[in-house]
Amino acid sequence: MLLIRFIYHSCFAVETDTALVVLDYSKDDADGSLHKLIESRGARQLYFVVSHFHEDHYNAEVLDFADARLLVSYDTQKRRRIPKELPVAIMRPGDIYEDENLRLNALRSTDVGISSLITLPDGTTIYHAGDNNNWYFPHDEEEHIRCSVDEMEGMFMSNLREVRNLVKSVDHVMFPIDPRLESEMLRGACQWLQQIKTGHLYPMHTWDCWKEVNEGVRELRDLFPETQIGNRIYFRN
Repeated sequence: MLLIRFIYHSCFAVETDTALVVLDYSKDDADGSLHKLIESRGARQLYFVVSHFHEDHYNAEVLDFADARLLVSYDTQKRRRIPKELPVAIMRPGDIYEDENLRLNALRSTDVGISSLITLPDGTTIYHAGDNNNWYFPHDEEEHIRCSVDEMEGMFMSNLREVRNLVKSVDHVMFPIDPRLESEMLRGACQWLQQIKTGHLYPMHTWDCWKEVNEGVRELRDLFPETQIGNRIYFRN
């Protein structure tokens, strides 16, 4: 059994027979779906994976679950002052965490923190980008751009090669479709799909701009018909 459920912004809950993996929890949805999943998980092991310290990817509530296995990026541990004894693993790009339920390769990001490639015991692969994207803003925005567009392009393509060096394809990909990029909103997702064979791609980092995002989803479906482009509710394998 594999169930991947979108919660909010960049948060997904991945359910398997033995685990509940929560990626980049910042807040629950209006129905409290995540907390209901956690409460009803039974004997399944709970994980929280945190890609970086930004408040739309991290909620200190993850520290309240004593039985959870907490996998946090190095910058989150430092910037959010998380006691080092709390996390099961503090992850830097290149680090690997592995136990009986999953293997997590911490990979690079074009922003802070890490992106995550998770491999389940049956070989299913799941990639959560965190803030790894081609942040190609159509306007010069000093708030976001800390390098030239050429440097950003080079970093992002290098990060894609890093993924390709590990796996030939990825079954499930959570990737930013960020409306703030305006006409370049799909740039990174298109480059990912051109470079890496993908079974399912799920938009995230959407800032609740679902009209624009849904238009982008339709365009991606037309451009890449071999890939299942998800919607915002939930996705079943």
